[in-house]
Amino acid sequence: MSTDRAGAGTGAGPGTRGARARRRRGRAFVGTFAIVAAVLAVFGLAGAAATVAQGPRVTQVYVDPQAAAAASGSRLIVTTTQSLADVDSSQVTVTPATPFAVDTSGRSVGVRFTLPLWDDTEYTVTIDDVGSLGGGPPATITETFRTPPAEVYLLQRDTDDGDLIYRSDLTGQHAVPVFRHAHIEDFRATGQHLVVSVRTDDDEAGLIVTDLDGEDPRELPLPGDGFVSNLQSADRGERIGYTFSDAELDADSGRESRLYTASLGDPGAEPVAIEVEGADPRVAEWRFVPDTDSMLLLSFDGSLLLTGPDAGTGATALGDAIGIDGIARGSSAAVVDRLEQASVIDLTDASEAPLVAPEVDLGGTTSVTPLPDGSTIRTAAVLSGDGLPTGRTSVSRVAADGATTILTEIADTDAVIQVCVSPSARYVALMVAPDAVTNAYDTYQLPLPERPETRVLEAESGDQVIALNGASISWCQVPPR
Repeated sequence: MSTDRAGAGTGAGPGTRGARARRRRGRAFVGTFAIVAAVLAVFGLAGAAATVAQGPRVTQVYVDPQAAAAASGSRLIVTTTQSLADVDSSQVTVTPATPFAVDTSGRSVGVRFTLPLWDDTEYTVTIDDVGSLGGGPPATITETFRTPPAEVYLLQRDTDDGDLIYRSDLTGQHAVPVFRHAHIEDFRATGQHLVVSVRTDDDEAGLIVTDLDGEDPRELPLPGDGFVSNLQSADRGERIGYTFSDAELDADSGRESRLYTASLGDPGAEPVAIEVEGADPRVAEWRFVPDTDSMLLLSFDGSLLLTGPDAGTGATALGDAIGIDGIARGSSAAVVDRLEQASVIDLTDASEAPLVAPEVDLGGTTSVTPLPDGSTIRTAAVLSGDGLPTGRTSVSRVAADGATTILTEIADTDAVIQVCVSPSARYVALMVAPDAVTNAYDTYQLPLPERPETRVLEAESGDQVIALNGASISWCQVPPR
C-alpha cells in the first residue's frame, strides 16, 4: 500500500504536485500577459491621443529644386503622421509669390508649381490649418528650399578645335566645354540631353544626342539623306521635333519641309512624321504647346493648325496666319501674326483677341516674345521725331494691359538677331551682332555672325546681368529666323 501511495504522490495525474505547479505557472503567465497587454493598450491609446492632440506632424518632404527651376509642373510633397483633410489653395502661401495648385491624398499634401521657379532663390511654402481626418488641433507646416543658380549652354563656331557647345553660369566665371564637332548647325537642351544638328564629313545631315555633359554621344535615325531645320525640344518628356527636306528635291518628287518628331528616351526609334489630312504637308513654322502633347503648325499655304503627337491625331483649324511669334512656357496662349493684325489665341478653346497695343508708340515692331503672365517682350526700330529710323533698336516689356517699360536700347552699330526668355521668365537673352557692318555671317545652312554676343537682362528692370560670347542660348525654343 505504501508503494501505491508513493505512486499517487509522484505521478502525472491532475492531483499531483507537478500538475498543480504547472497550473499555477499558467495562471501567472496569463495574468502577467493580461497586465502587459493592458499596459500596452493604455500606452497605445495614450500615444494615439497624444498624436491626435498634437495634430499632423511632418515625416517626409520631397522637392527637386533643380527641376522646379527648369520646367513647370514640379512639386513639393509633404507627408505627415495622419490622414489629412483636403487642403485648399487659400491655406497655402508661397514666398516669393508664384502660381501653384494644391492636392491632398491620404497623409500627403502636394504643392504643384505651375511655372518654373526663379534660379538661385530661397522659396518658403507655408500651409496653414492643416487638419486631420481623425480630428484634433490643426497644424501649420512650413518648408524652405533653394533653387540652384542658372546654367546655360551656348554655341561658338569656328574655334581652334571646330564648333563648340559650352556650359556657363550667369557670372561667366565657370565656363566648361561640353561638346565639339567640325560643323554644328544648331542644338537644343532638354532636361537630360543635348541634341545637336550637325553636318558630317560627307556633308550629310546628322542628329547627335548626348548626356548634358556631352558624354555618350549617339546618332539619331533621320528620315533619309537631306537637310534638318527648325530643331525644337519640348519642355518636358525628352521629345524633339524638326523639319526635314530631301537632298534630291524637284517639283515632282521629294519631301520638302516635312515635320518629324522623335523621343530621346528611345534614340534608336524611327522618327514619326506629323501630317494633317487634307492640309499642305509642308510646314513653314511650328511650336510645341507647353505642358501638352500638341503642336501648333503653320503650313506653306498659310493654314494654322493645332494637332496631336502623331499623324493619326485629328487637327483643329485656326484660320490663316503669316507667322507664329511664340507660346510662353506654362501658357496656352499663342501669339500669331494674322494678315490684318497680331492676335493672341487661347489654344484650350480657340478663343482669340488682338494683341494688346503698347501705351507708347514703339515704332516699327520687329519681334514679339510672349511671357506667361500675358506680357510680351517687343523689339522695335526706334524712330526719330520726324518718323525716320535712327538705326537703334528698343527692347520693351509690354504688360497685358499695355503698360510699357523700355528695358534697353541697342546701339545703331549693333543688330538684334533673336530674343529668348529663360524658363522662369526672369531673364531676357538678346543675341546681338556687334559692329554689324563688319561682322560677316558664315556660310552655314543656319548662318550666324562670326562674332555673336548674348546679352542677358533682368526681364523686369532691363539691368544687364552678363554678356556672353556665343549664340543660340539654350533658353531659346526655336532657331533664329
